[in-house]
Amino acid sequence: MKTIDIFADLKGNAYPGRGIVIGQSQDGRHAVTAYFIMGRSVNSRNRVFVAEGENLRTQAHDPALLTDPSLVIYYPVRAYSGGLIVTNGDQTDTIYQRLGQDGEPGSCFVDALRTRTFEPDPPIFTPRISGILELQGGYSYRLSILKGGETRDGAPAALRQFFDYEPVPGVGHFIHTYQGDGDPVPSFAGEPKAVAIPSDIESFTASLWESLNQDNKVSLFVRYIDLETGAAETRIVNKNQ
Repeated sequence: MKTIDIFADLKGNAYPGRGIVIGQSQDGRHAVTAYFIMGRSVNSRNRVFVAEGENLRTQAHDPALLTDPSLVIYYPVRAYSGGLIVTNGDQTDTIYQRLGQDGEPGSCFVDALRTRTFEPDPPIFTPRISGILELQGGYSYRLSILKGGETRDGAPAALRQFFDYEPVPGVGHFIHTYQGDGDPVPSFAGEPKAVAIPSDIESFTASLWESLNQDNKVSLFVRYIDLETGAAETRIVNKNQ
């Protein structure tokens, strides 16, 4: 499978927005996920990632500078009994709640996201990107993007896309909210990008962080989960330390 260099891809994009990577380490031993956030406004940049058990939440670095928490404060990562949910918004909780009902995780993931749409931030209409790692009964993962499609009654209609993957050692898939900087910023287009995933969490974390635009990067989360034991290693990097 042909992969792109995710580090070069990020270095060539001043504003990919928020991004999710899910895949398998080169040695085949780990399920891998990464999530990063970027920001151009004071409200967006005024954040840090905070671990809460196996979960991850965003938090205002300086509460006095928080003007609107609705789209910036949420749980990007929630663990469930069979795996992990990773998203760029409060749809994490929609998926998590649906998984608490009967049903196969992949179906619950799709059903939950069919009830959601892109973010209410015109004129951008930021896509909601989501992923799920299913670790029981053999590792697999899915990604989704909910974005604006054709215009209807003066506003974009929802376009919901889902991608289902069988893991390949050393390969991951990368999806992000924006194609690049702009006014308004253009939404991500096409399928998630196939990228190379190394075996070492330290080098992957450091290289991702160094590749993000210095002015716009805010926080990064990386987790490697041992597919045999279930043990997890997590790294969190915050620009606002």
